[in-house]
Amino acid sequence: MRIAVVGAGFGGLSAAKVLRQSGFDVTVFEKAPDVGGVWSRSRRYPGLRTQNDKGTYRLSDLPMPAHCPQWPTGEDVQQYLETYADTFGLRPALRLSTEVVSAELVDGETGWRIGSRPAGSDDPVTWERYDHLTVANGIFSDPYIPPFPGREDFVAAGGRVLAAGEFHDLETARGRHVIVVGHGKSSCDVAVPLSDVTAHTHLVARELLWKMPRKLGAVNYKYLLLTRMGEALFRYITLKGFERFLHGPGDGLRQAMLRQVGATATRQLKLRELGLVPHGTFADIARSTVSLATEGFSERVTDGRITVHRDQVITELLVDGGRPAARLADGTVLPADLVICGTGFRQHVPFLDAALHARLEDGEGNFMLHRQILPIDVPNLTFAGYNSSFFSPLSAEMAAVWIAAYLRGGVTLPPAEEMRQQVRTRLAWMQERTGGHHARGTNIIPFSMHNIDEVLDELGLNVGPLTRARQWLLPVDPGAYRRVTPRMIRRTAATAAGRDSGIDMPTSGPGRIADRTGR
Repeated sequence: MRIAVVGAGFGGLSAAKVLRQSGFDVTVFEKAPDVGGVWSRSRRYPGLRTQNDKGTYRLSDLPMPAHCPQWPTGEDVQQYLETYADTFGLRPALRLSTEVVSAELVDGETGWRIGSRPAGSDDPVTWERYDHLTVANGIFSDPYIPPFPGREDFVAAGGRVLAAGEFHDLETARGRHVIVVGHGKSSCDVAVPLSDVTAHTHLVARELLWKMPRKLGAVNYKYLLLTRMGEALFRYITLKGFERFLHGPGDGLRQAMLRQVGATATRQLKLRELGLVPHGTFADIARSTVSLATEGFSERVTDGRITVHRDQVITELLVDGGRPAARLADGTVLPADLVICGTGFRQHVPFLDAALHARLEDGEGNFMLHRQILPIDVPNLTFAGYNSSFFSPLSAEMAAVWIAAYLRGGVTLPPAEEMRQQVRTRLAWMQERTGGHHARGTNIIPFSMHNIDEVLDELGLNVGPLTRARQWLLPVDPGAYRRVTPRMIRRTAATAAGRDSGIDMPTSGPGRIADRTGR
């Protein structure tokens, strides 16, 4: 079976590794000149670091190198993925600087016609036939920039508008007036190094988000949020075990814990003194994205190098006295040689046409994916890494294990309508929980381990109860999952052999969905 994988970040590389070890012929298409996805040198902005410590932000069978700092930089992560590709012999499968421009179902929807060409070129498209397509282009691959009125005149006057991932050189901002839009991770991360070189840095935030310091007092935040206990502080769609206590008789204790964490974070980051306390309560940190407070951000606001305009948006870009500028909703006009937007991403698959997109989605544009992996109504297609997770490398890798098991005939699925209803129920819950900020159904934070459990439980390959018990109090160690892939390969050997020999095995398989009886 020939499999095309699109994207060479954590999702694409782990899919390539697991699928190749499972006996498949894999080609990985990546339009960047290097591996890494969001960590590629072509997409890194100054100040980019991980939100996890190096012990939790890794794939299961390759630790971060000892010389890495506790909080790896973007360059550290990219080099880690280069090492991963070398360690597992993935280079022959990689087609870097190659963009997939179209993917079409062919031959009665039994395979794919993939069209690609050198990235950024107008060269003729090369078409190839593959049996299966795994989409791993990531949910952070297409930055969204608001359609600011007046942008054309603003640019003509010398102003520039960039997404955070398009800004790479601090020197281009030296002595300039810069506005950073947003209060998420990328906005705050890039604002700090900018404030060292700009004439002034303004940060315009429609909504302030709650942030976690890397340490609350002497306690590393990984002991608070990167554990199953931390995850259980927030109510999941279904409650099991100790979660029933925390959200039942122990709810007072749970709320007290969250209030204490919120009060400590507020005091430590000087949010009240700086006028930066977000609306709502600290529990709202789990509504959409959970991010760490950027080191040095509060200090730059305190000394005046960063000015935060909270509860504001840019209503128009303009030319003021011959210079590029921006007007805020309250009427304030700010000089703006450069506007950098950390305003989120579009979740879509650009190489699939509108008709295929419609089959992937519900009526609201949300992805209908079983386990965040399998489209219910499009055959021979899977998604790897299509979730926003605290443990995104591990989440992507376990999705890759599920894909390999599925293609080897080792997954028995519920009936299609049952899966469809399960996804609808989850999407409705996500809509209510996040107020609509669920990134078209791809945001699973803070319930990363719940998702991993569901994926592995369906395969019968979850780690043991003692390992899961340790994860309640200690940060999740991805190394505990290093034997999952070889276990999957052994377990599915018989069904895979049966498929290769043409024997009809009573399980679901590539391109079709079976119910519990194997139909």
